[in-house]
Amino acid sequence: MNIASLTDGLFSSDPMQPVFSDRNTIQRMLDVEAALARALAVEEVIPHSAVAAIVNACKADLIDTDALAKAVRSAGNLAIPLVRQLTAVVAITDEDAARYVHWGATSQDVIDSGRVLQLRDAIDLITIDLAELADTLASLAHHHRATILMGRTWMQHAQPITLGLKIAGWLDAIMRHQDRLQAMRTRVCVLQFGGATGTLASLGHSGLAVATTLAKDLSLTLPALPWHTHRDRMGEVATTFGLLTGTLGKIARDIALHAQTEIAELAEPLAHGRGGSSTMPHKRNPVACSAVLACATRVPGLVSTMLTAMVQEQERALGGWQAEWDTLPEIASLTSAALNHLREVMSGLSVDAARMRSNMDITRGLAMAEAVSLALAQDMGRAAAHEFVEEACHQSVESGRSLFEVLKSDPRIPEGFSASRLEALFDPAHYLGEASAFVDRVLAHHRQRKA
Repeated sequence: MNIASLTDGLFSSDPMQPVFSDRNTIQRMLDVEAALARALAVEEVIPHSAVAAIVNACKADLIDTDALAKAVRSAGNLAIPLVRQLTAVVAITDEDAARYVHWGATSQDVIDSGRVLQLRDAIDLITIDLAELADTLASLAHHHRATILMGRTWMQHAQPITLGLKIAGWLDAIMRHQDRLQAMRTRVCVLQFGGATGTLASLGHSGLAVATTLAKDLSLTLPALPWHTHRDRMGEVATTFGLLTGTLGKIARDIALHAQTEIAELAEPLAHGRGGSSTMPHKRNPVACSAVLACATRVPGLVSTMLTAMVQEQERALGGWQAEWDTLPEIASLTSAALNHLREVMSGLSVDAARMRSNMDITRGLAMAEAVSLALAQDMGRAAAHEFVEEACHQSVESGRSLFEVLKSDPRIPEGFSASRLEALFDPAHYLGEASAFVDRVLAHHRQRKA
């Protein structure tokens, strides 16, 4: 059984928690058992008279969860004691029908197919949340298309960009994850049904027909063959969620850096009791970003577990498959948590455009050195202009004067290079390159996806 956690509110989301709850794990396996009974009857492998009793018994509320949890240790998996209990429940109303419970299936068929049903629900939840985040980012990118922001490389001032460009970069990555999620869902939502060694020998010549009917009943795709020890599908879920969580962490890291007291350009939404300190009344900590980053820190190790677990033995794994059982739900829960925290941040992101503009000036124009150098290169040559402006930058730092003042007073400035022309080069709005065009391209892509 899952161990209740006081931090579930941080590391899962309200919609995701029921998906991988103990009760739903049991119910999804029972859904497979009920569908199997129906499929077997349709293909005339078992009597139609047995179906109702089996299907009616496939309710998680009829299962003794505590007894199931105790039996797992000796059984080695959840399906064996579950089938035992299910058979006993069916026998209460129809002893003859009880003979046909789990007919032709193996434990892994029920566990894997039940897990696929859970993953389908999880993917759908994340898909919805991701679309909402994309819409919010698109709105922010449009609104801040021309909001000037200092671009930073190696954590240092570099050149001006726009906040819209930064957000468009976030959005562009999110849209790629939407594509990955959609493609992954198609490959993952497939039936697992192969019997003991993947041949369905226990069903004779009816095996493929039963599998086809079973897949249709569960609204899953029928794969070319059972995949008991071929775990690339589960690995793809893990890595896709891992990539997404990595991007969510990158965005959270950016926001947290911009929220530092000395920068104060962005901030999480302000709410009573949010981001406070137990000792410092003034604090406004980026708590949601912290939660996203915690999720992004935990997920890669779990993804590694899933990839390591892919190396499985022959027709049934010894440890690798079992390692997936708790790992994959945890990845999904952490991904959902990170996504929900970030959606909350973005829906009320506080933007201080004035602070962004004032932060541009703290290096006294040094961030515009390249723009000046390129303009002077037309008269001085590229190498000479670069060396000249680099020297002026050193003088600016040493003297505390702005780069404009240093250059304006330098007699080596070419004739005809007026002070007004030089001053114009220090306007960051004149050195944004294709920032607006890039934002527009991303927003156009977003609109096309929604059309």
